[in-house]
Amino acid sequence: MRRILRRKSRQIMVGEVGVGGDARISVQSMTKTDTRDVEATLSQITRLKDVGCDIVRCAVPDMEAATALEEIKRRSPLPLVADIHFDYRLALAAARAGADKLRINPGNIGGRDRVREVAEAAKERGIPIRVGVNSGSIPKDLLSKHQGPTFEALVESAKRSISLLVDEGFQDIVVSVKASDVVTTISAYRALAGLCDFPLHLGVTEAGGVRTGTVKSSIALGTLLMEGIGDTIRVSLTDEPEEEVRVGIAILSGIGVKTEGVEIISCPTCGRCHGDLMRLLKDVEEKFEGFKFPIKVAVMGCEVNGPGEAREADVGVALGEKSGLIFREGCPQGRVPWEDIVPRLVEEAVRIGKRKEAKNL
Repeated sequence: MRRILRRKSRQIMVGEVGVGGDARISVQSMTKTDTRDVEATLSQITRLKDVGCDIVRCAVPDMEAATALEEIKRRSPLPLVADIHFDYRLALAAARAGADKLRINPGNIGGRDRVREVAEAAKERGIPIRVGVNSGSIPKDLLSKHQGPTFEALVESAKRSISLLVDEGFQDIVVSVKASDVVTTISAYRALAGLCDFPLHLGVTEAGGVRTGTVKSSIALGTLLMEGIGDTIRVSLTDEPEEEVRVGIAILSGIGVKTEGVEIISCPTCGRCHGDLMRLLKDVEEKFEGFKFPIKVAVMGCEVNGPGEAREADVGVALGEKSGLIFREGCPQGRVPWEDIVPRLVEEAVRIGKRKEAKNL
């Protein structure tokens, strides 16, 4: 894996997941169910865990949702973040319900007295707070001062919110400064990174659908992570939350910083491709989803680059007429018929994974 010199930050704990310091970069998502529907929300959280999510956030728009959070937290397989806006009483209720972290914007939940109550409740229970600043929620005076939702406005809004908590003696803080514009997002995080040592939660807000949102998030998050900026990420997509996690994991794998899970490479196909590589790739992705061992898998369509790329992966296949040549750790393992390719890749990957796991025990 490529070594990136990460920005030094203090570490906070979200449940049992470390964020910042020397903790690995975690992947987050947010449930898209009605939080008041406990069973639907828990079902979605379970699916998120199955695809590799580390931390999950739930919207808490009213007291009924805050009450439901207690049961969700009790049964959740992931650390739970309560997303709070406008009403500080919801933050207090979420803290009592056992939330592992509160996400607030101190500037929109009331005056200093209310911020103080939230900080005291979080401190009493050992709960960190994320100061979440978005380009759509910058105070009017800062919008006027900076002539719009610029990166300077985002950073000044974050500094103002951080100060409210720090003045109350609260230090377990995570910060985000998200914009829907890629350049603004990158500029805001770069500026903020040099002004504090709090861990940073990366994201592009309102990024769009799968195609647009993936591209924008990959550019912004990938750029910042390559510069060592960022301790936890959330890819915001107008799609199922599982897709957000898949894209987040792919971003981390693509820049070489994720140390567990599967990296799948495949050729784009051309007129030399043998068989339906796109269908084969989907089958491979489905079978390897949630695979925890750090494995690189190559799915290649012909004899040109196929054998070379397959040799470079932990396991791989180079397709030929009605069969595929399987490789394991650079060595050909023989040809198998089309229908046996995916099971054989999984078999070889499990063999490697178990050996690596035993070596690390």
